[in-house]
Amino acid sequence: MKKLSVVILNWNGKHFLEQFLPALIDSLPDFAELVVADNNSTDDSIPFLKQNFPSIRLILNGENGGFSKGYNQALNQIDATYFCLLNSDILVDKNWIAPIIEMMDADDSIAAVQPKLRSYSDRKMFEYAGASGGFIDKFGYPFCRGRVFDKLENDNGQYDTPMQIFWATGAALFVRRDVFLQLNGLDEDFFAHMEEIDFCWRINNSGYKIMVNPQSVVYHVGGGTLPKNNSFKTFLNFRNNLFLLLKNLPKNRLFITFFCRFFLDQIAAFVFLLKGQFSDFKAVHKAIFAFLNNYNKMKAKRGKILDSAFHHTYPKSIVFQHYFFKKNFFDGSKLFK
Repeated sequence: MKKLSVVILNWNGKHFLEQFLPALIDSLPDFAELVVADNNSTDDSIPFLKQNFPSIRLILNGENGGFSKGYNQALNQIDATYFCLLNSDILVDKNWIAPIIEMMDADDSIAAVQPKLRSYSDRKMFEYAGASGGFIDKFGYPFCRGRVFDKLENDNGQYDTPMQIFWATGAALFVRRDVFLQLNGLDEDFFAHMEEIDFCWRINNSGYKIMVNPQSVVYHVGGGTLPKNNSFKTFLNFRNNLFLLLKNLPKNRLFITFFCRFFLDQIAAFVFLLKGQFSDFKAVHKAIFAFLNNYNKMKAKRGKILDSAFHHTYPKSIVFQHYFFKKNFFDGSKLFK
């Protein structure tokens, strides 16, 4: 049994494996193993791995069940103290593992930790998927230290303090194996996108902590599976965001949150329409209908919910703070005050 299993979920990502595996393998300490779980790729990822990296453990999923099901299938076959769910499109620093493992070893109440994410294409800038730690506002909109909506900051060391966060990126997520299994892993109905926020909210609802440790740095390409302008990605983001709210909000917050979200999502849809993004406009409404069709199913998944977990959310609307008051940065003087 290894202390840490770094697990890459691959789907037609041979080009990323070829590019980033050497540095990743070179960074692994003796207590860590590398596993590639393949989601039934149709490229030559598997022959490439077998020929060039025969020592890497392979887990072959029989279908492409998305991020959630793919990881659940793989991680249920791995025995380690800690998992690291790592995207294939990430370049790691040499010493990216030690600071996080030391943090988790020192505090049993920490269930998950993320490193600091910088952009692979611009190494001085934070990366969209997680930057230096994730947060969520009272209406369910996620943002990060270093990224508010599409506004990315340069990393000048302003967010280098480790801190408790609300959600950790799924692009490089360290998590205790026992907590992952205790919470039944990722919700497979999400397929992909925001499943890590749902998982982290359930961690919060279970009384554990989630941290960011910026002493660990990785560089993320981003958009490797679904590019930003993909309408299916828009559909997943809007539908899954509603899913996670229904599953995790305190009961007394449900009506007001969904009442407000109906109007906010309609505004977002018409912004897409005004920009000529007709497929995204349709995707928002398709997402709302998909949410309504699955309402009872997702409501049945509501488990233990702590009011204190909701108190860790941002108490204002990040939509209004950003778009109406031009608050573009996480810095307390510009956003939280």
